[in-house]
Amino acid sequence: MTPSLLPRSWVFQGVVSGLSAGFGYGSGVLVAWLVRRTELHRRAVVWADRSVPERVRRGAWTALLVAIPVVLLVVLVIAADWQRGARDLVGLNPQTSAGWLRAAPVIVLIAAVLVALARGLRLLVRGTARLLRRWLPVPPPVALGVGVVVVTLLTAGIVDGIVLRWALNTADASFSLTNETTPDGVTQPELEERSGSPPSLSSWATLGHYGQAFVAGGPSRARMAAASGRPPADVQVPIRVYVGLEGADGFEEQAELAVAELERTGAFDRAVLLVNTTTGTGWVDQAAPEALELLYGGDVATVATQYSYLPSWISFLVDRSRAEESGRTLFDAVHARLEQIPEERRPRLLVYGESLGSQGSEAAFDGLRDIRERTDGVLWTGPPHSNTLWSQLVERRDPGTPEVDPEYAGGLVVRFADAPEDLLDEGEPWLEPRVAYLMHPTDPVVWWSWDLLFTRPDWLVEPRGVGVNPAMSWYPVVTFWQVSADLTNAAYPPMGYGHNYAAQLLDAWTIVAPPPGWTDADTDRARAVFLD
Repeated sequence: MTPSLLPRSWVFQGVVSGLSAGFGYGSGVLVAWLVRRTELHRRAVVWADRSVPERVRRGAWTALLVAIPVVLLVVLVIAADWQRGARDLVGLNPQTSAGWLRAAPVIVLIAAVLVALARGLRLLVRGTARLLRRWLPVPPPVALGVGVVVVTLLTAGIVDGIVLRWALNTADASFSLTNETTPDGVTQPELEERSGSPPSLSSWATLGHYGQAFVAGGPSRARMAAASGRPPADVQVPIRVYVGLEGADGFEEQAELAVAELERTGAFDRAVLLVNTTTGTGWVDQAAPEALELLYGGDVATVATQYSYLPSWISFLVDRSRAEESGRTLFDAVHARLEQIPEERRPRLLVYGESLGSQGSEAAFDGLRDIRERTDGVLWTGPPHSNTLWSQLVERRDPGTPEVDPEYAGGLVVRFADAPEDLLDEGEPWLEPRVAYLMHPTDPVVWWSWDLLFTRPDWLVEPRGVGVNPAMSWYPVVTFWQVSADLTNAAYPPMGYGHNYAAQLLDAWTIVAPPPGWTDADTDRARAVFLD
C-alpha cells in the first residue's frame, strides 16, 4: 500500500498488495510450522488451554476476522492519500479515495489464488510422502523431505518446460506478426539516403515494423533550417540506415550490410555519424536522431540494427546477451571502417542507447578509456540497473554523492543527471569526448533489480530523488513487487519523470556534442522547434 517510484492505479495496487499478502501469508505459515515443532510452543498451548476460557479464544478469532476487512479498508484510504501525493509530484491528476477502494477485491482474489496454489502444493508434498512410506520403510521426516524435493522439481519442470515455454512461444508468434506489419501512415521512402528505398541494399520488406517507421521518419527541411539557423539551401537530407532481423543472417552479416549501406548513402562524408542501439523490438526513439538532425541541419547519418522483435522487458529476461552482442558487433564494424578514413575527414562518431539499448551499446566498450579513445561523445538514457559499466561507475561514485545523483571522479569524464541542465552543475571541467547518463529518480527501469527482494538499496537509504514520494521506504519482498508494478507504467508519466526522456534529448546533445560555435541562444531556438 505504501508509495513507490510512480503512481499506481487501483488495479496495479490490488495486484501488488495481493502478491505481497500471499507471500506474507506463506511466510507466516512457514514460521508457524517451525514454531509448532518447538518445546516453547507446546508449553504455550498447554498454558492457553488451562488459563484462557474457550469463549475468550473464540471471541479473539471473531475479532480478528472482523478487524481484517476493517483494517484493509482503512489502509486503502490511507494508500489513496499517498497515491494522490505521488501523482502531484509528477504532475498527474489525483484519484478519488472511493475509486481506490476497488483495489480491495483484487487484493483478496490474488491472495486467495496464491494461498490455494500453496495449499495444493502442500497436499502434493504430503501425498508424495505417504506414497513413499507405503512402499519404503523410511521415517516421516525423511519422506516429507523427499516429497518437498520431488514436488519442487516437478513444479519447476512444469513452469519452465511448459508454462514459460508456452508463454514465450505465444509472445514470439504475436510479436513476429507485428514485426511483419507496416505502421499506419508509413510508406516506403523514395529518398536514396534511406534504407528500404528502391536503391537500398537493405530491402523495405526486411526492415520490420519499427525499422520501417524509423527510415520513413525524420524532420522536414523547414524544421531543420529553423532549428539550426542555416539557410534552407544548406540543409541536407538526414541519412537513416537500418538493417532488420530478417535482412541478414546473424549479427556479423547485419553489421556488414549496415556498413555497406553507410557507404552507399555517403554517411562517412557527414558531420555526424550516430550509432543507435535499438530496444528489444527494434524500436528507435526517433527523438534521439531527430534532435541531432535539427542541430546539424540534417548533416547527420544514423545507423541501427534489429536484434529481436520481442519487447524490451521480455528480451531483458530471455535474450539480454543478444542486445549486447548486436550493439558490440555494429559499433565495432562502424569504427573499423572509420579507422580507414583520414582523421581529418571522419565524421564525429556519437553513440546513443535507451533502456535495453543502452545495455547493448555499453557492451561495445571495456571502460571509460575505451569510450574516450573510440568515440566523440556518448549519451545513454534510462540505463537498466543491470548495465555493467553503469553499475560499476555508480558503485564507485565519489563519497558523499547519492546513488540517484552520483558523481564519478568529479565529473571529469562521465556525468549523471536527472535533467540535461544538471550535467553542467558540477562547476568542474568536463573533458571531451563527453559521456552522459540521463536517469530519472522515478524511472523503475533504472532502479529495478532482483536485489530489492531482500536488500535495501542505497537510493532508499539516502534522501529521495526528485519526484519520489518522501514516504517511500523499503520493505522485504513488498518493495520488489511495487517497483516491478512501476515498470508497467514507466512510459506514462509526463516528460521528465519515469522512463520518459524524449523531450530532454535535444538539450542533452547540445551539451554532449554541440555543433561548432553553438550558443545558448541557438539551443533556445532549436528547442522551440524540437518541442513544437
